[in-house]
Amino acid sequence: MEPTRFLLTVSGRDRPGLAGSLFVSLRPVAQAITDIGQITIRGHLVLCIEVQALDGVGHDELEAAVVASGITSDGTVEVEVTPTTERLDPAGRRILVTIVAPEIDADHLGAVFSTIAHCGGDVERIVRLADYPVQSYELLVRGPDHDQLRLELGQVAVTQELDIAVQRSGLHRRAKRLIVMDVDSTLLQGEVIDLLAAHCGCEEEVAAITDAAMAGELDFAASLTKRVALLEGLTLDHVAQVSRDLVLAPGARTLIRTLQRLGFQTGVVSGGFTQVIEPLCQELGIDFQAANELEIVDGVLTGRITGALIDRAGKAAKLEEFAVQAGIPLNQTVAVGDGANDIDMLSKAGLGIAFNARPIVREAADTALSVPYLDAVLFLLGISRAEIESADEEPNS
Repeated sequence: MEPTRFLLTVSGRDRPGLAGSLFVSLRPVAQAITDIGQITIRGHLVLCIEVQALDGVGHDELEAAVVASGITSDGTVEVEVTPTTERLDPAGRRILVTIVAPEIDADHLGAVFSTIAHCGGDVERIVRLADYPVQSYELLVRGPDHDQLRLELGQVAVTQELDIAVQRSGLHRRAKRLIVMDVDSTLLQGEVIDLLAAHCGCEEEVAAITDAAMAGELDFAASLTKRVALLEGLTLDHVAQVSRDLVLAPGARTLIRTLQRLGFQTGVVSGGFTQVIEPLCQELGIDFQAANELEIVDGVLTGRITGALIDRAGKAAKLEEFAVQAGIPLNQTVAVGDGANDIDMLSKAGLGIAFNARPIVREAADTALSVPYLDAVLFLLGISRAEIESADEEPNS
């Protein structure tokens, strides 16, 4: 015969010592505490406790224990005691669903929760990760098929204009300890080669080629060769000026600073140019970097690349190389990028994130972000805005 279990649902104004008093009062009537869940919003507590009662202990004895605890004496807290037959399933399939958008309203949440239910899922936990500059919630979902849920929530993301990430829950998620980012239009605003082109009056021609390459309409290697040829004659002074003029994506410093505090290693891999991005990487404390080398003779660009080309395949190879150097398996890496030449890198990483990317890239990535803040990547790793700000306030952080 199964032991009798009861669910105690405590709701009302939270105060110090409330839970402690209740647990002390349960000692004489409870054989075991088999499950606990709690949430507090604006000082209002909801605490659920599953109790396996001692032989002979029933509903009345548990209610008497609650009264004896004194937590309901002033009328600000209520406790409901109900029998439960549902068994705890610690090995059940759990999936994490992360929602990100400038604003998340009831229509958005209704669409997400209805889709989860349609896929056979049940939301066990909801955590608010951020309320500015974007809103973000993380849902722990039990039961559904991962692929089906990802497909159907992907459709919701399009119709509701949300960013939705669907990831399997487990220790592997917390183990992602290397994050590698594209540079142009990801870590940085804009494209470095377009900034260089502005110094020689060919920015419109270069920008058109760049746009086609990022959309996957042109072979990246051929397009890069063609664009670099247009830079012939620029001087090192021009290159240095562009390096000084680089503008980081909003949230980039916060992302890198927070990852470094958490013990992540960081890397950048770029189809741009080492001579431009190296000073910035040193300033940010980036652990690994790889980019193309502009050929320079007598202080002037020749219009050619020297050394191995960092193209689509080269980016993926550099991700693997960085992971080996860091001693981290590929399934514990994160890659972030926006262009077609990032697709192989995003596919190889444990988690590939398309950041304000073209449709061809969004389709290839595990998940996508369309908000302009690069630090929103942290929410996909389960790191909340409160945790980020708390770390910023710590002495010597």
